[in-house]
Amino acid sequence: MTQTISINDSDHLQLTPLEIPSRLLLGPGPSNAHPTVLQAMNTSPLGHLDPAFLALMDEIQSLLRYVWQTENPLTIAVSGTGTAAMEATITNAVEPGDVVLIGVAGYFGNRLVDMAGRYGADVRTITKPWGQIFNLDELQTALKTHRPAILALVHAETSTGARQPLEGVADLCAEFGTLLLVDTVTSLGGVPLFLDTWGVDLAYSCSQKGLSCPPGASPFTMSARAVEKLQQRQRKVANWYLDMSLLSKYWGPERTYHHTAPINLYYALREALRLLAEEGLANSWQRHQKNVEYLWEELENLGLSMHVQEQYRLPTLTTVRIPAGVDGKAIARQLLNEHNIEIGGGLGELANQVWRVGLMGFNSRKESVDQLVAALRQLLPK
Repeated sequence: MTQTISINDSDHLQLTPLEIPSRLLLGPGPSNAHPTVLQAMNTSPLGHLDPAFLALMDEIQSLLRYVWQTENPLTIAVSGTGTAAMEATITNAVEPGDVVLIGVAGYFGNRLVDMAGRYGADVRTITKPWGQIFNLDELQTALKTHRPAILALVHAETSTGARQPLEGVADLCAEFGTLLLVDTVTSLGGVPLFLDTWGVDLAYSCSQKGLSCPPGASPFTMSARAVEKLQQRQRKVANWYLDMSLLSKYWGPERTYHHTAPINLYYALREALRLLAEEGLANSWQRHQKNVEYLWEELENLGLSMHVQEQYRLPTLTTVRIPAGVDGKAIARQLLNEHNIEIGGGLGELANQVWRVGLMGFNSRKESVDQLVAALRQLLPK
């Protein structure tokens, strides 16, 4: 017996039009999107195989090569958040049984460990306390010990605010035929990156941090060596949606249908990358460094200290030690509820020990620092 459910107009929920509070996003991401980027999202979508949209995809590829400083032909935006681009590097590069060596000095190193294990890798790790970095001697010893197919490092560890130096790492990898995989989620656009000069084989990022674009269209790139490994696989890539042997045909000259791309997010990403190119990479890097040094100085004037040694701190994200006796979560709630400012709390080993303050992309401005410091001056006990 089929039951018919009748819903009267009076039963409908009375919903008001969407209203979102205006916040200054100074956490670990997302950052506030540039007004031009938001305007681009408000453009009518085209078909995902429309010639005009395909031309826009070509522009995205070219701009991503510029901001990453690479010539890699296979440089695209994955339809998904930065975590999807992270998984894309693993699923395309790792075959079951491959030895994968991962540097773990924070939350996202551990995420790489989890992902690589799920794809059948023989995962090995080298670890440091959260907030520290690996030096070349430590990496060389680990490479000699494990002789991995892939070495994965987090260039900008979002959980700690530490920047892992990459100069010279590829030379060590070359001794063992090891591919170098790098997380640039919190560095792209705001921290110097030279993928080809540094010999990086696989890299991924996101759209919502240094690029100041809404999340959902995430940069990904593979070197010729990494593509060769992909082409020589004994088994198909385990993740169909992220399989670069298929996606490269959509982004390449074949233009073979793969999936319906998030059209309006690609509009936004294109504009975000255009704005960065207009500013100039070097200018953006200098702006981020200048503003974060101002932030550090102002925080120190409040009696606060940073978690990471200055020479290894990120200009995009700072971990600030929560003073003894201060309820860090309560301060973050007050910043949000009373001042419309978002900052992040600590993850993992740094939970309840630090605040994470982001100065990324459009938000890397002196005014952002002044607004945050003024609010903290009111909220923090003397």
